[in-house]
Amino acid sequence: MEKATFYKNLNNSIIECHACNHFCKISKGKTGVCGVRQNIDNDLYLLVFNKVVSANIDPIEKKPLYHFYPGEVAFSFGTYGCNFSCEFCQNFDISQLPKIKELDYWGETMTADDIIWYCREHHIKFIAYTYNEPTIFVEYALEVMKKAKQYNIRNIFVSNGYMSSEVLDAIAPYLDAANIDLKSYQEQFYVKICHSHLEPVKENIKRIKELNIWEEITTLVIPQENDSEKEAKNIADFIAGIDRNIPWHISAFYPAYKMLNYPITPKETLEKFYQIGKEAGLNYIYIGNIETDRNNTYCPKCQHLLIKRRGFDILQNGLLNSKCPNCGFLISGHFNNL
Repeated sequence: MEKATFYKNLNNSIIECHACNHFCKISKGKTGVCGVRQNIDNDLYLLVFNKVVSANIDPIEKKPLYHFYPGEVAFSFGTYGCNFSCEFCQNFDISQLPKIKELDYWGETMTADDIIWYCREHHIKFIAYTYNEPTIFVEYALEVMKKAKQYNIRNIFVSNGYMSSEVLDAIAPYLDAANIDLKSYQEQFYVKICHSHLEPVKENIKRIKELNIWEEITTLVIPQENDSEKEAKNIADFIAGIDRNIPWHISAFYPAYKMLNYPITPKETLEKFYQIGKEAGLNYIYIGNIETDRNNTYCPKCQHLLIKRRGFDILQNGLLNSKCPNCGFLISGHFNNL
């Protein structure tokens, strides 16, 4: 464990954690809602500092990021814990475990130097903080991010977007790209299913764009919960109001964790979301985790096929200096070879 940075001491041995918008007030011996930030003798400690429970080499497209150096790979890692308690979580075995039982194993020790050495040894140019919410291990993430920048390794957050403004300000100079989950446009959904709130996520999506960090957004469409046309229109209009060039990834739900009795999202529902997004003026919309050609990139101006994908694989990349070779339209994103 390591002493945390983002907190302040209150009266009566209470600590207020400032990592995310829960601003947990933590008494002695207790942890915040994430399960990994603990009050030990009136100081806040990060229990997962330098601890990795999952690490892989993933395609950038798996984050998902489709407009950020497509075809590249990222060293991807995560720890235990999460500041959300989503009832559909597919990684619940690591994200929720510290809330369920006391752990005697927090993961494999992997320092920032270890991660940077591995990336340099294997010529990996990207690090993704993923699998669980990186905000909850921000002190660890920041140490890796700062060292990564020294070697021109780019940093990617895959996040629920619930970080505090203090944390966002701290990571912004080192963060190159983020995929943010906009899980719904209903406060009730966030309260009931994610045990959090919507407004901080919306504000952080806006701020990440303002900070000039490359951003893509993902929505998991769950039957009976956030699959209405109104929901699709609200989300699409919100994204378009920030920037029509922000890619929107629409994903199918598969039963998991506490929502095993829900059906798989029909392809027709995802197509409906896709069309509503187009009507809202979004230039780049993708349907993920089902068989479809809606994960290809087309020129918004002339509809020329630019990047053809099968799953996470790039089958064809016809971009020419980030432009459509057919009409010369500049495609938003980062595409040049490093």
